Amino acid sequence: MFGLVDGNNFYVSCERVFQPRLDGRPVVVLSNNDGNVVSRSAEAKQLGIPMGAPYFEVRELLRRHQGQALSSNYALYGDMSRRVMARLADQVPAVEVYSIDEAFLDLQGLTTWCGTLDARAQQIRRDVLACTGIPTCVGMAPTKTLAKVVNRLAKKYPELHGILRLDTDSRRERALRALPAADVWGIGRQYAQLLSAHGIRTAWELAGVSEAWARKNLGGIVGWRLIQELRGQPCQGLQPSEDGTLARQSISCSRSFGQHLTAFDDLWGAVTTYLSRAAEKLRAQGDQAHILTVFISQDRYSAHIPPPYTRSATLTLPSGPTSNTLQLLAYGRRLLEKLYEPGRQYVKAGVVLVGLEPPSRGQQLNLFEPSTEAVVPAPDQERVQKLMCTLDTLNHRFGRGTVRPAATAVVGPQPAPWQGKAQHRSQSYTTRFEDILIVS
Repeated sequence: MFGLVDGNNFYVSCERVFQPRLDGRPVVVLSNNDGNVVSRSAEAKQLGIPMGAPYFEVRELLRRHQGQALSSNYALYGDMSRRVMARLADQVPAVEVYSIDEAFLDLQGLTTWCGTLDARAQQIRRDVLACTGIPTCVGMAPTKTLAKVVNRLAKKYPELHGILRLDTDSRRERALRALPAADVWGIGRQYAQLLSAHGIRTAWELAGVSEAWARKNLGGIVGWRLIQELRGQPCQGLQPSEDGTLARQSISCSRSFGQHLTAFDDLWGAVTTYLSRAAEKLRAQGDQAHILTVFISQDRYSAHIPPPYTRSATLTLPSGPTSNTLQLLAYGRRLLEKLYEPGRQYVKAGVVLVGLEPPSRGQQLNLFEPSTEAVVPAPDQERVQKLMCTLDTLNHRFGRGTVRPAATAVVGPQPAPWQGKAQHRSQSYTTRFEDILIVS
């Protein structure tokens, strides 16, 4: 038996823990650069504010109903997520952290020691709420896909009191008939269109397709497993979590700018910032990268700019895999110089690292590259590792960005030109001493 715990309106709930004045009011959290709605309170949903709505379209509606819009505060949300996951880990034998606000639970054997699963689920909800202030819902089912289904229904119907257990065929049928096929975990936009074209409207109808049809139309073995899970046959167990125990297959970092950028130095400052952060994540999981991609984007909504709006360049690192920030920056600048066009206005940039693998004992040399290529000589590898370790240690101890490449430095009190808008950001109550709440 699997459980799925999901934080209710997680970003909004994190804000309300430290700002009780927001309780009962329509609240939305905005994306990077204060662009779109990415989290809504129940009151905001009742106003008809859709997920992803541009902020300028809902600003007046929020004002009329004494609502509040907040800039995203990922430092706060990440720390609150860690606290929630720690509470869950104390309650069950195993946890898979699926996302910042979701976790799968192993409920096998709990009834022997903890009473009914419903009672245990309510205890988990009470514990998380008491220790973190975050309200949750729990869906329980024999497969992870069905746990996703029932968690969604538990959030939708208040009379369920935040939990729903699916352990009989009749309950499974009722749950799947109530869920659109497009909302099934693993069904994206293209598959949803395909299912609609074949007259498959509900998850129950999807569960009834033949295995051959699923293999042919839903991605081979992946589609077959999806159908089996909808029928109550588990095809996947708990996986290593995305909280640092799961090695990512790629690492990316990108942001929209607070203003249009035209100067190369400003763009390079942004790419340097993002690539430094990506390299830090790469070292944190103990890997090196083979391939680097840099991309820059123009405003796709401008009537004067023809497509393509985004240009990218990719390089297989000629000196072999690395996690050295300085080496990655040398290659990143070369790629940006290929992409940059004077006179253009850019609104976004980003980097992607792929081909990740643990460090090997020896460095792979390139037969066709000159020895002067940006390769760190073997005798200096130990020095480079110590330098990167010192860099990460200082930034971890004194705050991210304490030690950083000079290209990211900005002269004067003004923020970096590539820094996004965050006019409504709350304090980082749990991660900065300066922002700790003072009770008088």
